[in-house]
Amino acid sequence: MLDLIIVGAGPAGLTAALYASRAGANVLVLDGGAPGGKLNLTAEIENYPGTKMKGPELAYSMYEQCLSFGAKQEYGEVTKIENKEDYKIVYVGDKSYEARYVLIATGTKERKMNIPLEEEMTGRGVSYCAVCDGPFFKGKTVTVIGGGNSAIEESIYLSDIAEKVNIIVRRDVLRADQYLVDKLKQKENIEIHFLKKPYSIEVTDQKVTGLVVSDSKTEELSTITTQGIFPFIGLDPITDFVKNLDIIDEYGYILVDENQETKVSGIFAAGDVTSKQLRQVVTATNDGAIAGQYIASLLK
Repeated sequence: MLDLIIVGAGPAGLTAALYASRAGANVLVLDGGAPGGKLNLTAEIENYPGTKMKGPELAYSMYEQCLSFGAKQEYGEVTKIENKEDYKIVYVGDKSYEARYVLIATGTKERKMNIPLEEEMTGRGVSYCAVCDGPFFKGKTVTVIGGGNSAIEESIYLSDIAEKVNIIVRRDVLRADQYLVDKLKQKENIEIHFLKKPYSIEVTDQKVTGLVVSDSKTEELSTITTQGIFPFIGLDPITDFVKNLDIIDEYGYILVDENQETKVSGIFAAGDVTSKQLRQVVTATNDGAIAGQYIASLLK
């Protein structure tokens, strides 16, 4: 019987493991991917207080520190969590683990454009975080995909960094709130391309040089010159495996209290997978620290 199982090895999960294991808890971290989560997809971290380094380097540093106090890590995708009131069962394939407490820190998954070269150019011209990677495109031309609040907010942010911002909108209207549309209209370096959808990415010398778009009505192709592509067509929380627990909101995010605990006693959540306003490395580590320390206090 473990003290704590953490599902997800991103910044939230690793921080929780650090705090809980440092306080003496017997901790196991489970993740089907590389430790660090989205850090591994970020070229350089410039807005995490006290450090400036490449995303994968920060990921590895967090991972090493997490294990230094005795936490264990295993690879595997969790398929289900069963609540037994005074303990929990976590299923990974044909294996299962038992723990007094479980922390869910699986984060979110970006909706992809599903066009050629998208995966290959992620982190090399294709980015899903303007706040993270926008400064790398200072004085350049970037293209944002989407017409909702997130896309418009990120376009406004990028307009203060990039020389020009293109916005690709599948429909003939923006879905964003009016106050955001009004702010957008004040920006002289933003151009909106209505009734267009991404078709393919143009690459020269391993760098993004353009985006081929298709007309939503005629399917006619045209090319937009750009050095950066920022898809903001939605985020999906990775919570399918906990839908049986009735702890998620209408959008699939997990609801927690001030201690990061869900309404199911003993099951916690932290980081981007929770319902919150800002999803950044610094807020994920905040959640993880709160959850890890609180869970450790329950064991004493």
